[in-house]
Amino acid sequence: MSNIDKIKAELEQFGIDSLENLEQFRLKFLTKKSELQELLSEIKNVAPEERKNFGQQVNELKQKAQQMYEEFKTKMEFQAVKANNIIDATRPSTAISTGSMHPISIMMNEVCEIFEKIGFSTVSGPDVEDDWHVFTALNFPEEHPARDMQDTFFVELHPDILLRTHTSSLQVRTMEKQQPPIRVICPGRVFRNEAITSRAHCIFHQVEGLYIAENVSFAEMKQTLLYFARQMFGEETKIRLRPSYFPFTEPSAEMDISCNICGGKGCALCKHTGWVEILGCGMVDPNVLENCGIDSTKYSGFAFGLGIERMTMLKYRTNDIRLYFENDVRFLQQFKAAGDL
Repeated sequence: MSNIDKIKAELEQFGIDSLENLEQFRLKFLTKKSELQELLSEIKNVAPEERKNFGQQVNELKQKAQQMYEEFKTKMEFQAVKANNIIDATRPSTAISTGSMHPISIMMNEVCEIFEKIGFSTVSGPDVEDDWHVFTALNFPEEHPARDMQDTFFVELHPDILLRTHTSSLQVRTMEKQQPPIRVICPGRVFRNEAITSRAHCIFHQVEGLYIAENVSFAEMKQTLLYFARQMFGEETKIRLRPSYFPFTEPSAEMDISCNICGGKGCALCKHTGWVEILGCGMVDPNVLENCGIDSTKYSGFAFGLGIERMTMLKYRTNDIRLYFENDVRFLQQFKAAGDL
């Protein structure tokens, strides 16, 4: 056993910095006349109760020596090739695993393409925003709970700067720069100070839409969203609008679609109601138009916003939102075919 410890120490201290050293290493530890091989031949002289432990340690030491030899050999060969600028065409290649588009990106692109077909343009903007574009311009009162640290990530050194909680800030930026008619969609990543569970995350993605023109009606909004739902989930899809409240729209509604898993009969996904909520919508509040320099007596419009993670979970029938943020290649590779379309 003392010989094992001695050889182990020699193995760890052996310096290999040239092909000559590498050959010395092989002769000392890996040939039939090496000290390791001599130890193996001595196993018959070890007491029976210690023989198993002795043989196991010698084998582990031999495997370590072999591994070190292969690693240094590869390193030396690479350095020699690099120094001489030689390409060895006979060396085996390293397999490169091809990636795939992330399911969130697949869904985001699909949603945007549907709305682009009916005249919406895509706009983008910063993730870090100010209070005006995220809250004040959108008619959020000073005491609104969304302004509280429990819901919003504020930048500590400047309480007026925050990570945007919705992509509605892009709608404000668009209305400030452009007069109607306006027809845009606003995809992007948003942040909220929420506990991470199977159904919620502090980071998620949205696509919001805005249409401002003369004489825009609630009926136009409903027909636009019905078109989207049928393009995304199939021609048999039905929608329903339920009254709701948002500071920046009046009237406001939540939109449900008929469950595409049970066909409206009731299942665990739709909580046995036959309906699944997918977005919020409403007619743009006149105060929001005026805040952005648009004449609310002449123009009207509608806005809507949907969560991409929920849409992705519904479309691909996954039950845990955290899967989309773990970067597990086994999970992501399942979407390769969808990303290639």
